[in-house]
Amino acid sequence: MISHPSFACEPWLLRETELSLEVLAQSESVFALANGHIGWRGNLDEGEPHGLPGAYLNGVHEVHPLPYGESGYGYPESGETAVNVTDGKIVRLLVDDEPFDLRYGELVAHERVLDFRTGVLSRTVDWISPAGTGARVVSRRLVSFTQRSIAALEYVVEPLDTAITVAVQSELVANEQLPRTSGDPRVSAVIDTPLRAEEDFAQDTRLRLLHCTGHSDQRVGVAADHLVQGPEGTSWSAESEPDVSRFTVTATLAPGQRLRLVKFVAYGWSAQRSLPAVRDQVEGAVAAARSSGWEGLLAEQREYLDDFWSRADVEVDGDQKIQQAVRFALFHVLQAAARAERRAVPAKGLTGTGYDGHAFWDTESFVLPVLSYTAPEAVAAALRWRHEMLPEALERARQLGLAGAAFPWRTISGAECSAYWPAGTAAFHVDADIADAVVRYVAATGDEEFERGPGLELLVHTARLWHSLGRADAEGVFHVDGVTGPDEYSAIARDNLYTNLMARRNLRAAAACVLRFADEAAELGATPEEAAAWQEAADRMAVPYNEQLGVHEQSAGFTTLERWDFEATTPEQYPLLLHFPYFDLYRKQVVKQADLVLAMMTCPDAFTKDEKARNFAYYEALTVRDSSLSACCQAVLAAETGHLRLAWDYLGEAALMDLEDLEHNTRDGLHIASLAGTWVALVVGLGGMRQYGGAGAGEPLVGFAPRLPAALTRLAFTVLIRGRRLRVEIRGDEARYVLLEGEPLDLVHHGERFTVTAGEPIGHAVPPAPTHPEPRQPRGREPLSCAPAGPGEAVHP
Repeated sequence: MISHPSFACEPWLLRETELSLEVLAQSESVFALANGHIGWRGNLDEGEPHGLPGAYLNGVHEVHPLPYGESGYGYPESGETAVNVTDGKIVRLLVDDEPFDLRYGELVAHERVLDFRTGVLSRTVDWISPAGTGARVVSRRLVSFTQRSIAALEYVVEPLDTAITVAVQSELVANEQLPRTSGDPRVSAVIDTPLRAEEDFAQDTRLRLLHCTGHSDQRVGVAADHLVQGPEGTSWSAESEPDVSRFTVTATLAPGQRLRLVKFVAYGWSAQRSLPAVRDQVEGAVAAARSSGWEGLLAEQREYLDDFWSRADVEVDGDQKIQQAVRFALFHVLQAAARAERRAVPAKGLTGTGYDGHAFWDTESFVLPVLSYTAPEAVAAALRWRHEMLPEALERARQLGLAGAAFPWRTISGAECSAYWPAGTAAFHVDADIADAVVRYVAATGDEEFERGPGLELLVHTARLWHSLGRADAEGVFHVDGVTGPDEYSAIARDNLYTNLMARRNLRAAAACVLRFADEAAELGATPEEAAAWQEAADRMAVPYNEQLGVHEQSAGFTTLERWDFEATTPEQYPLLLHFPYFDLYRKQVVKQADLVLAMMTCPDAFTKDEKARNFAYYEALTVRDSSLSACCQAVLAAETGHLRLAWDYLGEAALMDLEDLEHNTRDGLHIASLAGTWVALVVGLGGMRQYGGAGAGEPLVGFAPRLPAALTRLAFTVLIRGRRLRVEIRGDEARYVLLEGEPLDLVHHGERFTVTAGEPIGHAVPPAPTHPEPRQPRGREPLSCAPAGPGEAVHP
């Protein structure tokens, strides 16, 4: 996308300088606006042309049966798919009776700008109709971070040269016709006409539609109100029918005159509230927005984002594309989660219906680490969503014959929606990922109220799952059999290393919390004896290792399998899952996405430096990165093992996943976890940030081991640690730590402990990187080279 001639590279903006229909669907994803509750794709104001129209409410979905050729006990019976709700952003325009459609007439100029500082998408269009009449449209839209239920837009029309008569039609549209998608399993299923009309209304400047989903019985309400400014003679009317409510403004504009329309749109939904209650909810919200006014909403949005960037910005000197990309990434991660408030953070956020709008383990493992140090209130809300689905997870575990809670692999409402159990049900590591997110959040914030409440309950029930899922052998070694780790090209394995190490952390954290909060734990039936059993299982956890090769095994026996024939695999055969049967993939040494490498990133103390170097080199030769989740993990371990140029290239792949449409599916929505991985690769990778300690262990210790590749002259970032705001700046061979506010903070720099005090910067020298032989990737799967190599750096084609 940003290499496309229509896009410019700017540090705080995403700018499209001309309309390119060949990347229209992709641009709709990258220009999407959301706040975690509402999502508006970046469709053109007039609704057409479009790639994929989209307006989403977090949690609104339809259910449908999951088909099986052969059924089996414990198979999920229903799937869930996010649906396109009532679209409130459409403003159609007629100029002298000609529809304002950019596929016709002459498009003189077209520019769109997404400003990461203001949270506003703006657009300017100069167009001449087939009849030769010229008009300019200037529009701005936002989805409010401060008023959770509100989206709004401003739409201004003026003549280019001669007088024009215009009709502006502001609409609420339900059950929009959607394009059919491809057969790629990553692309969402399309559900036609998911909304059943219950009420429509139009009067004066106000519109309203209420609908209910056909099977999930979720009531959706949308209301709109308008402000109109135009020359004398401007008039308007309103009309409504079950799926369309329309407000039409007409005016004759002489040169120099303009027609301005401001539209406030309120969204609400519920699976329990009555129709009058939902109606009143959206009417109240739109009245509050109109009271704030357009300028008020703009000011609130800017103030909110000023605060966010003051604690989240990452500055990158030396590569303009990465500087733009990391701010783009942080902005969209914020949009995916900021006001989700006990709803999921879907894999695509609210930018499209890819993956059916489901949330996966991506949230806890990639998105929440970023938010824990930049917007921790969003993390607490996301974990409370997991806590609220405990009843379903407990029932799922009982169905599987296990204790504790078995959280779903993919879901919207809490029910397991994966029809392929080897990659779904068997991927129990999602439990440990949730527990790890709890530990990290508590360590980063010191939120004891959360820890003794939802946090403790999540830790206890996930620990119980591991204790019942695993078993001790005759020598007392604790094994976890028949599970699938993060690498989806391996399944139903024994002792997946990532799963075992994360389960070990889960068991230890739960045991510590049970002892720390004995009264609260007793209410859950968790005793010191049960905690001791968890601790013993953790201490005896199997850690598969191949002594002959000197590397850890991704799972027991993995290194004895036949290697995939990478030389015989053509570039057109990637991703492998679309060209080879899983049966063949499961029997070979080939890695879809970082698995053991991810284990080294999340559990760094479980490996020595030499083990990390050997493991990284071994698995680098097997990893094909058919998942967008892989590159940022490989960037972190490449940096830690001294391959700084390689780390930079992997960072670039994570950062540009959607801006360059690297996986050719950005049209279906953004890869939120890969966007979060941009921060991970920079802060955890090049910044070397690590957290030591967590739940039940008192205040954590945060450490940094920064090193920069030759392409960078400076890296600076800010993180929140227990209410303190810490700024880290790395230039060449020196790192400076500045505590911007808060009590003194103990830190670690390359193994050396020190204390930083507010207003007293401390500098430390950056030691040279360790040297190891350059690892090799499978043929044709080398990362895209991001920048010219520095002295002594290897170049990856």
